[in-house]
Amino acid sequence: MEIDAEILAHYAEGLEHGRLTGGPSLEMLRTQVLLERFLPVPPARVLDVGGASGLYASWLAGRGYQVHLIDPVPLHIEQAAAAGGFSVAPGDARDLAEADSSYDAVLLLGPLYHLTRRADRLRALAEARRVARPGGVIASAVISRYASTLDGFFRGFIDKPGFTALMAEDLRTGQHRNPGRAPEFFTTAYFHSRDDIAGEIIAAGLQLHDVLPIEGPLHWAPGVQDRAGQPSPAAAHPRLASRHGT
Repeated sequence: MEIDAEILAHYAEGLEHGRLTGGPSLEMLRTQVLLERFLPVPPARVLDVGGASGLYASWLAGRGYQVHLIDPVPLHIEQAAAAGGFSVAPGDARDLAEADSSYDAVLLLGPLYHLTRRADRLRALAEARRVARPGGVIASAVISRYASTLDGFFRGFIDKPGFTALMAEDLRTGQHRNPGRAPEFFTTAYFHSRDDIAGEIIAAGLQLHDVLPIEGPLHWAPGVQDRAGQPSPAAAHPRLASRHGT
């Protein structure tokens, strides 16, 4: 299937690999916590759809999962294959090559916010449902409808030419476009509201367990990314952990 040229050009620059592998982040740590909570125990079979350069695939494989990653971006496939520890193939979330009921869990941590048409998002969710075994887990991630607004005010983008119009359109329709291709403004995407993603999951024939935050406004908190990789005070002080419980 055809992938938007702007999206391919954005990821062909290799920025995603650096973002994901630049050290522990709130996004990464929180995603890992949620995956640990909901995934079946290893050695369950996990399909990582749109898994980019393999950050989560590598982490899961290291924990004993059998992981297969697919992605439509050639550079991502090359980077993921170099990581080792899991199988890799090019693929599209809307048309999976995998057999029916062949995976215990399916991850859609990237595709849904790059499928700007609702019909395509529903198709990707339906494909994930098809390849997941009955009772299996499907974990999907989306970008909040308010992401540009928060970026605009917390990062000062609101003062940059063109950003106000971009932000207003995001809030009105969820359709995010970056015609000037400023890298800090991201690329072609769809930004969900909470009701959007809940409705799409149900419309695709899936049972909705919950809609949970990954970062929320903490993403913009000063110094939070630097603190994400540091041990917590409780971990550094066992007595504190004991006093407050686990």
